[in-house]
Amino acid sequence: MVFRVLVYTRTTGYRHDSIPAAVGAVRALGRAHGFEVDATEDPAVLEAPLDPYAAVVFLSTSGEVLTPPGRERLAAYVEGGGGFAGVHAAACTEYDWPHYGDLLGARFERHPDLQPGRVLVEDHGHPATRLLPPVWEFTDEWYDFRSNPRDADRVRVLARADETSYEGGGMGVDHPLVWCREQGAGRVFYTALGHAAQAYEDPDFRRHLLGGILWAAREPAAAVPDPGA
Repeated sequence: MVFRVLVYTRTTGYRHDSIPAAVGAVRALGRAHGFEVDATEDPAVLEAPLDPYAAVVFLSTSGEVLTPPGRERLAAYVEGGGGFAGVHAAACTEYDWPHYGDLLGARFERHPDLQPGRVLVEDHGHPATRLLPPVWEFTDEWYDFRSNPRDADRVRVLARADETSYEGGGMGVDHPLVWCREQGAGRVFYTALGHAAQAYEDPDFRRHLLGGILWAAREPAAAVPDPGA
């Protein structure tokens, strides 16, 4: 049975040039793996019932992107069993809504310049990381967060940054980058990766993104080995 995913890309702060490539990549994954993708920047869409969607993806959103009814709708959707996936600047979103920070697990603080570095995969038992190498060479902005989501024992950390592999890290040895958690009856996945358009052409990153979306949507992840078009 085909399921649907809502991709939300509204920005009221910094806007990533990679958003069109990112949306295109999710659409390609949907075509390859049997799910439909609706993409929007209209906050009114989040005010309507979200039940038709297996997951809502905040894809490099920034700033305040939801109306008060949209906030209520999203919170109820996840609490009731819906899936939520946040990608990259999703952590730079809804600073004025405390619940969003709790939902996501951490909020963006700063980042150094875009540069190569290493991702250390801690947990290969998740669809988003199952096929990644233990040490994954990648280029990104290497987000620092206002708090370590692991500290409150609220998230399952899947991968962290190796701050010895790049310049300007600010969190130290324990620097989570990718995690998942449960919120009520729903599932939440977040990856800090995905700044540059080139990331969405990388087969490993596409597998990573696909696995996170499928997990949040509670859909079988057997197709993850093929990243699609």
